[in-house]
Amino acid sequence: MNVLVTGGMGYIGSHTCIQMIQAGMTPIILDNLYNSKNTVLDRIEKVAGVRPKFIEGDIRDKDLLTSALKDNAIESVIHFAGLKAVGESVEKPLEYYDNNVNGTLVLVDAMREAGVKTLVFSSSATVYGDPASVPITEDFPTSATNPYGRSKLMVEECLTDFQKANSDWSITLLRYFNPVGSHPSGELGEDPQGIPNNLMPFVSQVAVGRREFLSVFGSDYPTKDGTGVRDYIHVMDLSDGHVAALEKVGNKSGLHIYNLGTGNGYSVLEMVKAFEAASGKPVPYKLVERRAGDIAECWADPSKAINDLGWKAERTLNEMTEDTWRWQSNNPDGYPG
Repeated sequence: MNVLVTGGMGYIGSHTCIQMIQAGMTPIILDNLYNSKNTVLDRIEKVAGVRPKFIEGDIRDKDLLTSALKDNAIESVIHFAGLKAVGESVEKPLEYYDNNVNGTLVLVDAMREAGVKTLVFSSSATVYGDPASVPITEDFPTSATNPYGRSKLMVEECLTDFQKANSDWSITLLRYFNPVGSHPSGELGEDPQGIPNNLMPFVSQVAVGRREFLSVFGSDYPTKDGTGVRDYIHVMDLSDGHVAALEKVGNKSGLHIYNLGTGNGYSVLEMVKAFEAASGKPVPYKLVERRAGDIAECWADPSKAINDLGWKAERTLNEMTEDTWRWQSNNPDGYPG
């Protein structure tokens, strides 16, 4: 199966390409390298033994997309490409709507022109807004507390309407919880450009000496220790979820929606302690004010994915932290280049 992977040079995309290759699929990567580096291809090849074809380009370039889909006999698309920082989205809403919403519409239009009717979309648990209760099931009401989440929700609504009007399409919305960890080889991991927006890369950069301390946003939430609680899922489990979605529902027309999470919630301070244990390094932190758009707690009920896709998050908190540390300690400055 030839699969176009938009944003395939990024954190989740690159790990998913490895799992796709292991499953006998052929990923063709399209990425504009806005938040990733060329050398990721070398690492994918080193780990998987195959160098995926790489097309440098933007998902808003319809002509490029259409020819990429046609020239490579693409059968399905996994769509990762997009901007993904909550805080930045509050400051740059227009850029988020242009990249995430407009970019997806251009992609689907190109798919329609090329006759490709299977799409797996990288959505987010942020579409649940501030949930009334946890754990969260797929039928919870959706809303958004920041432009990033709103852009994901808008895309979901656009794709839902499109699938209704084009009933022969298979569109899968995968709502991720909080991806962490790295490939167990230590060759691939999360390498944010500039200041990390997510917890674990920040923690690991503090541990490796790149940053002085971690800022913990909010210590007065109604949670076990006052810090935010999230469902952290190993990126390898998340990657396996994409392969399972393509294999199980990629050839079934309809709209398919799944939570990809573990069903467990860990607080920020629990993650810090687990990382200190895995790395043997102290992680100094400061408690600071809450961040705009953040919520107290959020974790998944993943039973629908377990039942429909035969997929389950298997990797432990120890594996998440140990693999993160292996990547960071082997690559203190991230990917070269």
